[in-house]
Amino acid sequence: MSAIGWRVHGDGKRVAPGDVVDPGERLTWPRTIGIGMQHVVAMFGATFLVPLITGFSPATTLFFSALGTAVFLLITRNRLPSYLGSSFAFIAPIGAATASQGQAVAVGGILVTGLVLAAVGLVVHLAGARWIDVVMPPIVTGTIVALIGLNLAPTAWTNVEQAPVTAVVTLTAIILVTVLFKGILGRLSILVGVVVGYVVAVVQGEVDFAAVRDAAWFGLPQFVAPSFDVAVLGLFVPVVLVLVAENVGHVKSVAAMTGQNLDAMTGRALLADGVATTLAGVGGGSGTTTYAENIGVMAATRVYSTAAYWVAAATALVLSLSPKFGALVATIPAGVLGGATTLLYGMIGVLGARIWVQNRVDFSDPVNLTTAAVPLVIGIANFTWVAGELTFEGIALGTAAALVIYHLMRVVSRWRGTGQEPASPASAPGGDEHVVHDAH
Repeated sequence: MSAIGWRVHGDGKRVAPGDVVDPGERLTWPRTIGIGMQHVVAMFGATFLVPLITGFSPATTLFFSALGTAVFLLITRNRLPSYLGSSFAFIAPIGAATASQGQAVAVGGILVTGLVLAAVGLVVHLAGARWIDVVMPPIVTGTIVALIGLNLAPTAWTNVEQAPVTAVVTLTAIILVTVLFKGILGRLSILVGVVVGYVVAVVQGEVDFAAVRDAAWFGLPQFVAPSFDVAVLGLFVPVVLVLVAENVGHVKSVAAMTGQNLDAMTGRALLADGVATTLAGVGGGSGTTTYAENIGVMAATRVYSTAAYWVAAATALVLSLSPKFGALVATIPAGVLGGATTLLYGMIGVLGARIWVQNRVDFSDPVNLTTAAVPLVIGIANFTWVAGELTFEGIALGTAAALVIYHLMRVVSRWRGTGQEPASPASAPGGDEHVVHDAH
């Protein structure tokens, strides 16, 4: 073990066929730094889409993304490689909270979400993760993920109709890059598509660089203090369930690829993401979650070293301290966002269905069929219920419906002997890596 905690893998220069660089190992520092920077590039496209869509500061989001990644690595004791980027599950509640109460209240919702997730992490660490499978079986998790993506569909159209040509070019570029290229470039299709769309937008005069010219090269990002309104907290509760599924999926994915048993890290991963999201909520950053783009980089390079993620965190932190860089990101126009989110929101919906497929959910069972059917309509139509000062919209109501319908029907069917007992789930909610993440 080296002085700062990583063994050098082999000669530090290459990875033999069939071999992997474990989390506790590293390659030479020049190679490790290069891979770490590659992780930053991999998460750029999706991480910045969330603040651009919600009106948050990209620089502030990147600052807390870097800080959250460092916190995650510390809490998981350098055993679980992960970059914490912006979670798409926060888009709808942030948008609703900002529209009704302002950005500070949305930030407060993120903070509360982080605290709840951290509490869940502590419970899992002490009591084990089996209860997650019981409370959120794959039919419930997949339904929640699907309705979140489909609920966001109107937001994509709002951006597309502002600049349809740019949106179509962006979407087409993402689609083509995905199938034209293998390896890292293919995995960065969102980023490449956004760049192509951005160039088209510049040519068409849709981008204003005035803010970039006026911004300083170095400086702290703009922080937003949270405020709290119980009326909107109900919007953020479903996000906790999605983040739980994402983190569990991340742990299982890394374990499968490295051949290590990382079940003991599940509670720490949830706690770490909860703390990172709480920190983001303290200063105005988007809520965080683990990222599939970075899983893709690890799969391509076979380097799972947490040293590379420390480099990624440091790189992101440096970039976040440049207001000019943040201002440049903020110039990405609506047409580009519309093209990218048309694909991303649809992928979130389909990834919910993938959870059902991977876990062999039996839709001949009326309990499973009803659990999916009712919440999906609630989420897509964005049902709304106002109860005094509280407002519950499609995602919150759909999530509640999925949980209540499944458990109520299962209990009654067992009592009456009318149900079909489900097979044991093949894996924890989320299947492999990421309910929302492959959409990032």
